[in-house]
Amino acid sequence: MPMRVLTVGKKRSQGTQLLVEEYKEKLGHYCDVEDTLIKSNPKLTSDVKVQIEAEDASMMQQLKAEDFVVVLDENGKDVMSEQIADLIGDAGNTGSSRLTFCIGGPYGLGIQVRERADATIRLSSLVLNHQVALILLMEQLYRAWTIIKGQKYHH
Repeated sequence: MPMRVLTVGKKRSQGTQLLVEEYKEKLGHYCDVEDTLIKSNPKLTSDVKVQIEAEDASMMQQLKAEDFVVVLDENGKDVMSEQIADLIGDAGNTGSSRLTFCIGGPYGLGIQVRERADATIRLSSLVLNHQVALILLMEQLYRAWTIIKGQKYHH
């Protein structure tokens, strides 16, 4: 099943982009993976509520009805690497055509995306910058695929 990661944020640092590309290459041995950056604060507003709503609308436009949507949220369910592997397997059994992970901007995700989610997880009990969350997610997706394929994980 193809995977997609949607991240709200500004232009990524060069280091973040290099790590994302490295993990995309590693994941490419197991599945198609797409990485989409959604511009944060598209309306250039100082009103946080308006900013969240605009980002929410932008992300919803990226989601298709047949996507299995996993939201990353600090209040989501704690998961271990094996559970992410299970999540990938479960998504494949739902009839969904793509597994999509959503990472919010500086103020988190909006209500529409949260309600659209098929699963809500957290990678850490810490609040993470979206670039750090993206790198952590990519690493965990790679680790999950090595678990699925029965390979011992190595970096």
